[in-house]
Amino acid sequence: MIDRAAAPRPWSPSANADAIRARATLYQSLRAFFAARDVLEVDTPMLSRASGTDPALAPLAVPRCAGRPAWLHTSPEFAMKRLLASGIGDIFQLCHVFRDDESGRHHNPEFTMLEWYRLGFDHHRLMDEVDDLLRTVLPPARLRQPTAKVTFHAAVAQATGLDADMATVPALLNCLAAAGVPAPEACRDDREALLDLVLGDVIGPTLGQEGPVMVYDYPASRAALARVRPGLPPRAERFELYLQGVELANGFNELTDSEEQRRRFAAESAERERAGLPSLPMDDAFLDALDHGLPPCAGVALGVDRLLMLMLGAAHLDEVLAFPLSRA
Repeated sequence: MIDRAAAPRPWSPSANADAIRARATLYQSLRAFFAARDVLEVDTPMLSRASGTDPALAPLAVPRCAGRPAWLHTSPEFAMKRLLASGIGDIFQLCHVFRDDESGRHHNPEFTMLEWYRLGFDHHRLMDEVDDLLRTVLPPARLRQPTAKVTFHAAVAQATGLDADMATVPALLNCLAAAGVPAPEACRDDREALLDLVLGDVIGPTLGQEGPVMVYDYPASRAALARVRPGLPPRAERFELYLQGVELANGFNELTDSEEQRRRFAAESAERERAGLPSLPMDDAFLDALDHGLPPCAGVALGVDRLLMLMLGAAHLDEVLAFPLSRA
């Protein structure tokens, strides 16, 4: 548990010594977990000549690096997939990532991410491995109930009574208003963005109070880098993990189709333009790797600082970071 008795001085870390030691122990446990499964640790660059185009993410730009613009990565995903395309096999990475405009109880612009990829897995098999990892590193008191799995559609229906496939923009706005969640002006006409808000800000904080909850099979429109399974309606083979109301991880049965990936990047760039966001270059090296051939695999990114918060019963991310941005 966190000892909050002594307030940190201006120069000192915001996390106490116990939290700093717990982080070191957690890193050792994570590395041991993957070593026991013969998953190779890799190290890819934090600084890149391109960035993801996802309108929901704000990469931190480095205006001039070796004579040209560059970006700090929001996740190591593209570089790790280039390694997968080269034939490296199962891999994991524990690294710092950067996202602008994120600061608060569960956010710091620089944070630690655990990301791993398993060849031949689908999203269900990877959910099982995420569960194994949680039960390896978390104390039993944080996992009072077995892990539950629920589809995105069922999670929305159970919490709000809405049909996620049919809910109209006014119905979603009413749901957000009833929960006291403001809808940003930029997305008040965007049904899919409103659905994201309902899951993330209305339903998410209620999930996983007694044990982990995996929400899976998202609307095809929220596929990001996941495969879409044909059907009526089609479903994105994606999942998110919630524990004690905190989103801990986001995983995909990975898209391997380079042409579909190009189409999604183009759609994201158009969405950025409509929203008045800066345009970003597509990662051609990543797309070339997909052209070469990404083996069938599933991958997941997990927020390590949030995991440490839950392990220690911390109320704020600053309690587990040596130097959050406000003290960096």
